[in-house]
Order: sequence, then C-alpha cells, then structure tokens
Amino acid sequence: MRDDPIVARLRAAGCVFAEQEAAFIRRHLDDPRDVERAVAGRVTGLPLEQAVGAAEFAGTTVAVADGVFVPRIRAESIIRAAVHDLPDARVAVDLGCGCGALAAVLANRLPNADVHAVDIDPAAVVVARCNGRRYGFTAHHGSWWDGLPHDLRGRVDLAVGYLPHVPSDHVLTIHPDFRSHEPLAAVDGGPDGLDHLRTVLDTMPKWLAPGGRFVTLLSAWQADQVGGRVLESDDGDAVVMFG
Repeated sequence: MRDDPIVARLRAAGCVFAEQEAAFIRRHLDDPRDVERAVAGRVTGLPLEQAVGAAEFAGTTVAVADGVFVPRIRAESIIRAAVHDLPDARVAVDLGCGCGALAAVLANRLPNADVHAVDIDPAAVVVARCNGRRYGFTAHHGSWWDGLPHDLRGRVDLAVGYLPHVPSDHVLTIHPDFRSHEPLAAVDGGPDGLDHLRTVLDTMPKWLAPGGRFVTLLSAWQADQVGGRVLESDDGDAVVMFG
C-alpha cells in the first residue's frame, strides 16, 4: 500500500510520531492550502500545534500561534485538581495564561464562574482574547495579578497558573523546536525555577477571596522546597495548592 504522503513527508523530516501528527493536521484543517502550510511549517521545525494553529488540551481545542507558548499536556493536572477542590468557584483566573488554555477549560467546567486570564506577552494576549471570545472568558494584558481588573481584588476564589518554572541552566534541555518558537520568558523561572512563583505568592493575599486558592504545577523536587499543599504527584511533577 502506498504510504500516506503527509506521513511520508513528516517522517522524512524526523517526526517520530508522523502518523499521529498527520491525523492531528487533518482533524483540524480541511482546506488543502492550510494543510500544505501546516505540513511545510512542521517540516521546517515549527511545533505541530503552532503549525496547525490549534492545540488540544483537556478535551478542549484552543487557538495557538507561532511565538506563543504551546499548552503542555502535563498542565491538565492543574485543572483536574483545582476544579475537584473548588467546584463552586465564582471568580477564577489564569495567571500567565499564554493562549488561555487553562482559562478555556475553567470556563467550560465552571459554567457559573467569571473567568479571567492575564499575560504580559502582547502576542499571547491576542490569541487568548480569540479563545476567550469562543469559550467565554476575558483576557487582560499585564504582569501576574497586577494585570487583572482592580475590582477583582479580594474576590478570586480560584487562581491557576502554569508558571515558568524551568531553572535557567536547564532551559537548553527543552526541545529546540519549542525553544525557537516560544518566548524564553514563558519557560525560564530563574536560578531554581521558583522566581515567578515567589512573585505570585507575594501579592496573592490581596487578591484571593476568603478560602481562595492558587494552584500550579512544579517539578517534584521544587514542590519539596515550597510550603504549599501537594494535591497530586507523580515521579516528575506535583500539583501544589497555596492559600
């Protein structure tokens, strides 16, 4: 049987999961011109999601773009733990939202919540606003809590964030395709990877409602260094709650 031409091109470019990637492309794109654009981009090293312009995250399809952080599947555990712990949250925020993947899933799973997202990267906010219009959340431009509307102070029941937490000297271990197409600031967490978490925790009390919580994902060894409550843990990652 003749090989699938898209699979063949992806395999020749070194894509280990060529069949799955070809299926992903066809799942999200119909126009042959769009398919060709995506395949050509992937062959040159563009991450699959950015090549297609879409990512699948926790059962939700969100728009992404070149130069914007691609949501990591491992971050789905943040949503799972957060919604389980605070299913009645009325105000929820996604800090450092990137394309707004966490916010989109929160809006789906907490239909009665007022969901907001914030990021300091203007390109990310453009994409997050696109996803916000689709899924029903509001995206803001700014740095962590300070980018949110002031009237949310003291009212946030649930905050989530897949914060940059890769130690600076480990950044080069990230796959080169992602390093070339995502902002360094989206992954670099400083010497021990915890600089941004410290910033978020420093002003968190001003924003959380009584009983409010902030949930994030850290490496297991990082979780041992902070004072939060571990909600989920495996060999490499830990979902940690603060507040």
